Amino acid sequence: MPLSDLVSALQVNPAKTHHVYRLMRLLVHSGFFSLQEEGYLLTPSSRFLLKDTSFGSIPFISLLLDPIMMDPFNCLRKWLKNDDQTPFVTAFGKSLYEYTGHDIRANNMLNEVTASDSIFLGKVVALKCKEVFKGLNSLVDVAGGTGNMSKAIANAFPSIKCTVLDLPHVVAVADSQGAKNLNFVAGDMFQAVPPADAALIKWVLHDWADEYCVKILKNCKEAITRNGKRENNNKVIIIDMVMGNKTSDGDLAEAELLFDMTVMACLTGKQRNEEEWAKLFIDAGFTKYKINYVLGPRALIEVYP
Repeated sequence: MPLSDLVSALQVNPAKTHHVYRLMRLLVHSGFFSLQEEGYLLTPSSRFLLKDTSFGSIPFISLLLDPIMMDPFNCLRKWLKNDDQTPFVTAFGKSLYEYTGHDIRANNMLNEVTASDSIFLGKVVALKCKEVFKGLNSLVDVAGGTGNMSKAIANAFPSIKCTVLDLPHVVAVADSQGAKNLNFVAGDMFQAVPPADAALIKWVLHDWADEYCVKILKNCKEAITRNGKRENNNKVIIIDMVMGNKTSDGDLAEAELLFDMTVMACLTGKQRNEEEWAKLFIDAGFTKYKINYVLGPRALIEVYP
């Protein structure tokens, strides 16, 4: 797209065309666009910023730049000197989940992030991790949001009966259309998890301090062992970061550290290395685990009772 067309499409004051050029000069240098004879072209980086795509990052970036995520960072200095659990509490007077439980806009933003991420990740998992789901008849998606991850799994593996567990206000806006073998259950993962051959915990445990993670994992262990009965396929499937893994290059390692700062600012949890993950599994009563580094900055961990 030529600069003149870009200025016209954005309805920019023609007198400020040169300022748009200066902005685009920076974005070209940063790799978000390329400049060819015909004008500016999208790059892989900018394609992730397109709306209405199954792999877009707009919901995630919009959330990161929203005041509910930025204001806690402005309170870091104050938080380090007070007794609040998180900078988010210092900024808003309540925890992130208390806040989103009563704020429709914030709750919708979180749901959109979870849904967008699950659509993309679900396709990758279904393509690259088929062996993980082999032999399973049922799966419960713990804190599965609006169910997009489970929909991808249910469609890829029609023989698996999928159940999504989440809080009532999340399940209330969920839609099970698009997969026949999928249903939703309103509940609390800290109280109980519906029984299934396997429990999926995607992008959840880093939100919580160790003692809460152990509680969630114990409930999952109880759900997959079905009153003490254990089968070879029973397991918990965790999708989350493993800090400092051998596949992390400089950029990925920096992304891990930066995301850990976001967790610190808004939640009580943290990003964990393999040793810290292993301790959680042992404390929750599991006997072994296997880490699959197939999802870029995130890993798929199979944990067995």
